[in-house]
Amino acid sequence: MLKFRHTMALVGATALMTAAAPAIADTNWPQQAVRLIVPYPAGGGTDFTARLVASELSKIAGQDFIVENKTGAAGTIGAQTVAKAAPDGYTMLIGSPAEVLVGQIAGQKTSYNPQTDLTPVTLLGETPLAIAVHPSVEAKNLEELIALAKKKPLSYGTPGVGSTMHFSGESLNLIAGTRIMHVAYRGAAPAITDLLGNQIPLAIVGMPPVVTHHQSGKLRIIAVTSDKRSSALPDVPTVSETNGYKDFRFTNWFGMFAPAGIDPEIPRKMSEMVSKVVNMPEIKKQLLEKGIEPVGNTPEQYAKFLAEEKTRYEAVQEHAKIAIGN
Repeated sequence: MLKFRHTMALVGATALMTAAAPAIADTNWPQQAVRLIVPYPAGGGTDFTARLVASELSKIAGQDFIVENKTGAAGTIGAQTVAKAAPDGYTMLIGSPAEVLVGQIAGQKTSYNPQTDLTPVTLLGETPLAIAVHPSVEAKNLEELIALAKKKPLSYGTPGVGSTMHFSGESLNLIAGTRIMHVAYRGAAPAITDLLGNQIPLAIVGMPPVVTHHQSGKLRIIAVTSDKRSSALPDVPTVSETNGYKDFRFTNWFGMFAPAGIDPEIPRKMSEMVSKVVNMPEIKKQLLEKGIEPVGNTPEQYAKFLAEEKTRYEAVQEHAKIAIGN
């Protein structure tokens, strides 16, 4: 019932925002360049996905789709730029859970409300998180890791307090009855560096940065956190395959948002174009090689997805009390 109420609340809010929008005279959107704001530096997963998709969107629409990196404050500066932009379809966000969902749940203060100031457009793709251990760790699978954690103190590193990875780790602690200590890093790179150097035994990070280390034997990915195995590492089991963890699911995803008050025809048209792009064989191949499962759904489907994600994170927060410093 709680999940249903959250879903209907978010879908309803989206419907209200779009229903209240005034009709626009320009029915042939886009008629000029579209800015795609990425709230993280160039080179990361969000930036990679945005640039890959933008190139093809430009060809389909006959207008430039320009990726602009507006970084800082855990992604909130870029998100704020879009939340405060004119709702004309020429400024959109390529965002992640941090700045549009998880930060708010963890108490992060922002000048925008992602629930009311942003309109869901489409989910471009999602990637599992990787639970990776140093080769010296005796555990070869998740069950053995949990058993080890109940025998001796362990710690796990993630890129930041209140990240998707942090919530995933605390959810695992809650379900398993373990007390694996969280160690926050300023990004995935330093966490992986310490894991490679055996400064920490375990890390939960996005999959792309650790796949090559897993393949070389420098690290060992013992599980992924999605509800199905990753195409990039089909031999690595999911957490949900372990007894007692059936509904465990956390992913890092890349989604598109527009400012609130936008004509609903624009998100609909954008979602159709994005769906076409992410399912192009060559684009899909490049995404899958990075561990990103392409999606490309409708604004309504994306709003429902966000509501389900919100319920999942709030359930963890109720017990873990994760707090982002402001």
